[in-house]
Amino acid sequence: MKFISSILIITTVVSCIFTLQSCKKDKEEEPKITNIDAEIFSNATSSGYSFYQNGDLLAGVSPSPHGAFKLRFNSIAAAALDSTGELPSGNTFPSGSIIVKDIYSGSTLTTYAVMKKDPSNAFSGNGWIWAEYKPDGIVLFTTANKGNGCISCHNGTPNRDLTRTFDLH
Repeated sequence: MKFISSILIITTVVSCIFTLQSCKKDKEEEPKITNIDAEIFSNATSSGYSFYQNGDLLAGVSPSPHGAFKLRFNSIAAAALDSTGELPSGNTFPSGSIIVKDIYSGSTLTTYAVMKKDPSNAFSGNGWIWAEYKPDGIVLFTTANKGNGCISCHNGTPNRDLTRTFDLH
C-alpha cells in the first residue's frame, strides 16, 4: 500500500511540474507589448502628417503583405523628401521621422503600419521602430519584435532607408 501511495504522490508531483512548465512556456510565447507601443500608436494617429501622392490609395504590389494603403509622413520625414515627394536614392531619413501606412480593405481602414526612425531605441531594428495596430489601438505587431518579419522585405531597397513605396509606386 505504501508503494502505491508513493507512486501516486510522485505521479502527482511530476504532473504538477509539467503543468507549471507548460503554463510558463505559454506565457513566454505571448507577444510582449511594450510601453513604446502606446507611444508609437499615439504618434501614428496624431495630426500634422503629409500624404504621399496627395493621399491617393495605392494598390499593394505583390508580394507586399500590406495591400491597398495611403502613406503619410510626419514633418521630420517630409523634410527629407525631394520636390517629387520621394526620398532621394542613397539618402536616409533623419531620426524622429515617422512613416505611417493607412491600410484599407475596400473603403475601411483596417491597420496602421508604422516605422519610426530611432536608431538609439532598444526596440529598433536597423534603425527603425516597427509596429502595426488596428484603428482602435490593438497591437497587431509589437515594437518588441524589433522589425523581425518586416526588415527582410524592406531590406530590398536599402538605398532608400528601408522604405519600399518610392520604388514600387
